[in-house]
Amino acid sequence: MRDATTVGLITPEPDHPLLAATTELLSREHRVVTVHPETADAAALGPLADVYLLKSRTSRALALARDLESRGAAVINSAEATTLCQDRTAMAERARDAGLPFSATRTFGSLAELAADTGPARPLVVKSRHSRRHDLVARVDSPDRLAELAGAWADEPVVAQEFAENSGYDHKLWVIDGTVFAALRRSELAPEGRGPTVPLALGELPSGWAELVVEAGAVFGLDVYGVDVIDTGDGAPLIVDINAFPGIRGQAGAPEALAALALRRARAVVAAA
Repeated sequence: MRDATTVGLITPEPDHPLLAATTELLSREHRVVTVHPETADAAALGPLADVYLLKSRTSRALALARDLESRGAAVINSAEATTLCQDRTAMAERARDAGLPFSATRTFGSLAELAADTGPARPLVVKSRHSRRHDLVARVDSPDRLAELAGAWADEPVVAQEFAENSGYDHKLWVIDGTVFAALRRSELAPEGRGPTVPLALGELPSGWAELVVEAGAVFGLDVYGVDVIDTGDGAPLIVDINAFPGIRGQAGAPEALAALALRRARAVVAAA
């Protein structure tokens, strides 16, 4: 087996704190290359890296990952798993079919279609169906608020979830190859708006939550992911979102876990060759 492993980063931002710290660890004995998903030509990349980390979730990044996989490359997370998490309708269906406590979700072809509905009987959380940067995530308490949003997002495909009463804080839970990291952050839907992210020890989580988010990874075929969970009372969890390869900033041990995952997967591929 080769002494050095080549790890490819599919990202336009290799200086992202998690990736930069992971690169520093890996570069001591291994080779790390950056593949910009918006400009790279898969056919011109040359020899495959031993493993790729798919940090970007754009359509071009996903197409690149699929191309690399078709050539036999190992990609973390897979293009299929990443794509599933980009579609909030498919995400909700997969989660609820698996018995995960995921928020009930209705899908509308456009926000205008939702606004033309009977109107929210109770507060709703309205989100873009397709997860991406700067997408729509808003609480709607009245038909007037819905009409206001429709003025700016009329053609946006959306999902609607009933707003669940909670503490106003999101539990941000991240997993890297089965290792769970946790933090608490005031929800962007809270009246005060999003607040700072505060790390949490796993012992501070309600019973069973760490096991729940590990199970979610198995359901979605993810190795590096985030799960947003709210406490609806007495430690009852409700999953409101799942993200493939989130930032995981400021979590002690996260770069080490990611580096170890990359090397383990790369060695498994070499051993199977």
